[in-house]
Amino acid sequence: MSQDSKVKTTESSPPAPSKARKLLPVLDPSGDYYYWWLNTMVFPVMYNLIIIVCRACFPDLQHSYLVAWLVLDYTSDLLYLLDIVVRFHTGFLDQGILVVDKGRISSRYVRTWSFLLDLASLMPTDAAYVQLGLHTPMLRLNRFLRVPRLFEAFDRTETRTAYPNAFRITKLMLYIFVVIHWNSCLYFALSRYLGFGRDAWVYPDPAQPGFERLRRQYLYSFYFSTLILTTVGDTPLPAREEEYLFMVGDFLLAVMGFATIMGSMSSVIYNMNTADAAFYPDHALVKKYMKQQHVNRRLERRVIDWYQHLQINKKMTNEVAILQHLPERLRAEVAVSVHLSTLSRVQIFQNCEASLLEELVLKLQPQTYSPGEYVCRKGDIGREMYIIREGQLAVVADDGVTQYAVLGAGLYFGEISIINIKGNMSGNRRTANIKSLGYSDLFCLSKEDLREVLSEYPQAQVVMEEKGREILLKMNKLDVNAEAAEIALQEATESRLRGLDQQLDDLQTKFARLLAELESSALKIAYRIERLEWQTREWPMPEELAEADDEGEPGEGTSQGGEGRSAQEGPPDPE
Repeated sequence: MSQDSKVKTTESSPPAPSKARKLLPVLDPSGDYYYWWLNTMVFPVMYNLIIIVCRACFPDLQHSYLVAWLVLDYTSDLLYLLDIVVRFHTGFLDQGILVVDKGRISSRYVRTWSFLLDLASLMPTDAAYVQLGLHTPMLRLNRFLRVPRLFEAFDRTETRTAYPNAFRITKLMLYIFVVIHWNSCLYFALSRYLGFGRDAWVYPDPAQPGFERLRRQYLYSFYFSTLILTTVGDTPLPAREEEYLFMVGDFLLAVMGFATIMGSMSSVIYNMNTADAAFYPDHALVKKYMKQQHVNRRLERRVIDWYQHLQINKKMTNEVAILQHLPERLRAEVAVSVHLSTLSRVQIFQNCEASLLEELVLKLQPQTYSPGEYVCRKGDIGREMYIIREGQLAVVADDGVTQYAVLGAGLYFGEISIINIKGNMSGNRRTANIKSLGYSDLFCLSKEDLREVLSEYPQAQVVMEEKGREILLKMNKLDVNAEAAEIALQEATESRLRGLDQQLDDLQTKFARLLAELESSALKIAYRIERLEWQTREWPMPEELAEADDEGEPGEGTSQGGEGRSAQEGPPDPE
């Protein structure tokens, strides 16, 4: 067992997921079978969305193909029923492992809104045929409640297709077609209610040649609705209040819906890509890179499955970038509310200051590992520690098959490698192979980030080192003698540093005294020079001395008297 792992041992290895899938016919929600079933469900849902309204508004369509409609109706009902059965056999991820227990799957499904909507969509409203007759397809409008299944299929296809932008445009055009189709059906029904051919706005009288055919009726109505909803114009003016109301409603729908969507379709696609890029890595670039570099299909499939897992299960790997625009304090509160419970379960972080944990939470980097992927291998240099948020990892032998222990949510490993503990016999090398069993979500904390935080909390650093020392003692990975030697060496070094500090202080004191004496001497010299300048200011010039010599003794007396006055008038002694 590794010195940098906190594990929960098991007596036997868990059964391989592939064996469980063979025993229990449970579908993987990210697998191919479930994906193709979703695509199959697109047909009955789209059939009900398009055909039911059309049959209700075009009576000839309902009467002409009654048997075919009944067969298709109950075929779609059968698919709806099978879809519920599939729901009861669709697994879900728990701790990153696919749950294949039918009891847990059923219990989870019946407690969701999807189960209630699925039941409501299969309510036997057709029983009212006994009272109202077979030509009332509007009784089947509850089949529209299965529309969320259609949206799920579209979302799943969008994550799998190599051309997501083209698929989004196609999906948008499909929505526009459905809206125009419904509007054309309502237009024909309103024309039948007001009377065919009563004015230029309603559908022409079917008695006219060519207008009695069902295809002409639908195409004329679809064309008329397209003109209105695209705001092209060139439509007859309404003549009745009902017609005015219908036109106003269509214009509002066109302005608020289709025109807005078509006018900003490029910006919508850009915003969708921007939002995806903010939460999830851009898989389009990776796909293009692998295609250009001719990466083998097996590895390419693993990469695509990893991206699909992130999007389906809403996993984010760049939380720091998402929260970077929040104020620092608010960002810390959000991170604490999400991850503090996970961090507080780590033994070496227990009983630490709350502010320290808040700082560490901001340094956590989420990472997601795929089934069978190694988190670390024996002999690797340990530069970070890992905290298991969700999923299961195994400590395996060098063959990658033999399992020594299983790590679950809340456990951690690699903590010793990021704390410099004296006497650690393993240094910073990994001593175990740790592999992800399923999809595992981990938090990564690097040595540099921990060191940066602990520089502000020296007392917490001491506490964490003491806890790490206790863990090493329990694992017999602590060399006490080497630890004592390192401690003695560190104390000797600290003693020498203290001596050097004292000597440096003494030198600084002596240097300060020398500077003071130098300043005092410079001041005294300056005063003396100034005094001499005052004394020499009144001295006679050579011409005056020559005249004094000519005049005789009086000149000498005068000169002496002047010299005496000059000396008396000099500046006072600064001392």
